[in-house]
Amino acid sequence: MTETYDLVVLGVGMAGLTAANRCAREGWSVAVVDPLPYGGTCALRGCDPKKMLRRGAEVIEAARMMAGLGVREGDLTIDWAALMAHKRNFTDAVPDKIEGGLDGKGVATLHGPARFTGERTLDVDGRAIEAGHVLIATGQRPRDLGVPGAELATDSTDFLELDELPRRIVFVGGGYVSMEFAHIAARAGAEVTVADRGERPLKAFDPDLVDALVAHSRGVGMRFETGAELLGIERRGADLVARLARAGEGFEVAADLVVNGAGRVPEIDGLNLDAANVAHGPKGVTVTEHLRSTTNERVFAAGDAADTAGPPLTPVAVHEGKVAASNMIRGDRMVPDYRGVPSAAFTLPEIVRIGLSEDEARQGDREVRVAVNDTSGWYSNRRVGASLGMTKVITDAETDEVLGVHLLGHHYAEAANLFGLAMRSGLKASDLKRMISTYPTVGSDVGSMFG
Repeated sequence: MTETYDLVVLGVGMAGLTAANRCAREGWSVAVVDPLPYGGTCALRGCDPKKMLRRGAEVIEAARMMAGLGVREGDLTIDWAALMAHKRNFTDAVPDKIEGGLDGKGVATLHGPARFTGERTLDVDGRAIEAGHVLIATGQRPRDLGVPGAELATDSTDFLELDELPRRIVFVGGGYVSMEFAHIAARAGAEVTVADRGERPLKAFDPDLVDALVAHSRGVGMRFETGAELLGIERRGADLVARLARAGEGFEVAADLVVNGAGRVPEIDGLNLDAANVAHGPKGVTVTEHLRSTTNERVFAAGDAADTAGPPLTPVAVHEGKVAASNMIRGDRMVPDYRGVPSAAFTLPEIVRIGLSEDEARQGDREVRVAVNDTSGWYSNRRVGASLGMTKVITDAETDEVLGVHLLGHHYAEAANLFGLAMRSGLKASDLKRMISTYPTVGSDVGSMFG
């Protein structure tokens, strides 16, 4: 017996939830499907639990920075098991809370794997479903390392469930996952190595700021192996051994844990998209500017499973979920707006990017102003004992438009929101300079960052 819905949402993360709730409010019959507990990567396996673990590292770092400045050094350490329990106090309640909220709105909550059987029909764990529209919002999964012994590596999901923190950890890849987890683990007392095939980690961020962050990270005991390609992972007795090569020369790093932080890919392989005539590629479902499938007008995609210009960030997924829902309800009127979207890696301190890089801004005939500041001596950093702070703000010399903002410093991710709002709203550099801020706060430094 076939069940019929106006909308079936595949994936109950932030993009899917946003669209499901919006369409349910419009009176649509809606079903959501996920083989995993409801909540998606951000709430259960990513942003939120990571930030809760980071809080322990923040306290350790704050005490370290103030050592000799009024705080006596002692035996302050992270109790990993208790910190993990703190994290689970949040994450464990999320799936039931989300499911209860959906039930209250009349949304059918289905569990299990889903696959297309036709352009608007699906099989959900043996149940036949027909949909007026389908939203693919299945997110991403860790990229397969593709080397011998890859199955010996731990992924980000498993790292966030570790009951004990191993003494020696190798993080493969130099992206968000590796760098954020590495900074947490180092403050928790682990011996940390980041192995990255690139010249420097965090390639999406300003290279000058990344270099400063890496130098600072080495100072707290982190080890970096750049230009290093992973050849394989082996079990040798009690050790895991990461086999690496640099410029043709092989070397090895022994560890108790190897973490796959080599990026993520869209979680679409099991959906049988070809049966639904849904075009797709390595970056996800191929969509129009309205987030509609280019080959099946009944199918939309949003969030990390969609091949869009938006960065793979939770607020972007929410935004795309809103856009997709609006276009399903009212027709193709809305397009996503990615202006002024801040992206932050929550290392210690955090590093942020909004808008254009310096190289991108200098392309073409535009004349740009680049204001670079060493903010380590600014009051907001001296107050907390920070020895590292750096900003780079890029503006159009003729129009005063803010083109790019790059920040490295404690609590600078909060200041980034002011820049992001300004860039989305069309405010100029002079507008931000005229802002009268709460003082003393990190936000009050924004006007001075223009040089």
